[in-house]
Amino acid sequence: MLTSPLSPVHSTAVFDLVVVGAGGGPDETNLSAYLVKPHNAEWEDGILALEAGSGQGTLAQLLRRDPCIFHPLKTKSENTGKVHSASDIYSFVRCFLLTHAHLDHINSLVVSAGSLRGSRKRVYGLKQTLQDLELVFSDRIWPNLASWKEDDDAVKLLYSTLISDGKYKVVFPDISVRTMPLNHGRNALGQYDSAAFFIRHEPSHREFLFFGDVEPDIVADKPQTINVWRAAAPKIPETLSTIFIECSWPSGRKDDLLFGHLTPEHLVDELAALATEVVKHRQTTTQSETRRRPLRKRQKRNSLTPADLKDALAGVRIYIIHCKDDMNSDSDRPIRDVIVDQVRRIVEDKGLGAKILAAEQGARIAI
Repeated sequence: MLTSPLSPVHSTAVFDLVVVGAGGGPDETNLSAYLVKPHNAEWEDGILALEAGSGQGTLAQLLRRDPCIFHPLKTKSENTGKVHSASDIYSFVRCFLLTHAHLDHINSLVVSAGSLRGSRKRVYGLKQTLQDLELVFSDRIWPNLASWKEDDDAVKLLYSTLISDGKYKVVFPDISVRTMPLNHGRNALGQYDSAAFFIRHEPSHREFLFFGDVEPDIVADKPQTINVWRAAAPKIPETLSTIFIECSWPSGRKDDLLFGHLTPEHLVDELAALATEVVKHRQTTTQSETRRRPLRKRQKRNSLTPADLKDALAGVRIYIIHCKDDMNSDSDRPIRDVIVDQVRRIVEDKGLGAKILAAEQGARIAI
């Protein structure tokens, strides 16, 4: 079993997360899909499905390779738990949480909608995301197997809108979500939005941050990622020490070919923006606590020096997701490893202090 240790900031976990898929295509067997539960609960007690690109078919393959993915984290000799099938695991899913409705994020939800076992499942997302999904469940592209109506028992899936109002909404026992909009490029219809989720464990108030597809603020018509960083900064690293964020392309990709995604250089620029907000928050907090001198004027976003940002993100784990496979490459090295190494090198050069990791398919991550 691939496992990832906790951030050094915390001695105990509050979430378990299994990576069903972490790629951004075109490999349809490794698309964005993560299964989450509170650490102290059993998988049978219920699962939150975060994205739904890959699903039961992919999970069945992963379980054939490692039947113990969903066992308690003990030594092999101590593992005597029941081996669940992929169908069993997805029957435990109580709700789906979608950042947007591109096919690499909803594929398995659509294809499996008619065969999902277990209780009725809510599908959470921004209103536009759910309306886009409704176009698929239209009895044209796919049978209509979802509804907006709470009392509609004829279908399995129930659309449930998330609002970016700054509040946390309980979506699952002991789990609440704050939703914030992101830019994911433009198309013929205009700006396309994705979403970032602050996913909070209610008993402890610890959380992790999960990004949908996102373009750099520097190329966006109206920057939105900076709002996410400002919301995250006061929580780092004590409350929030794990971030999942995409980096679809390797270094060298031109801005006009990003299609609403990040490269290593753009991702690290975003992490530097987060580090800036963290340092500014700490400076303001220190000044407020001492109350011995007047507050300085509010600093502009880029007024801090690189030295000021050194180790600002110490204790934070950054998991790279949504790397796009290069199916035409002759290299045996996965593009994910190339991208992660590029990001790690730039982060180290800037001295930001964050630990850069790959979200590997089949891994179980403690948060």
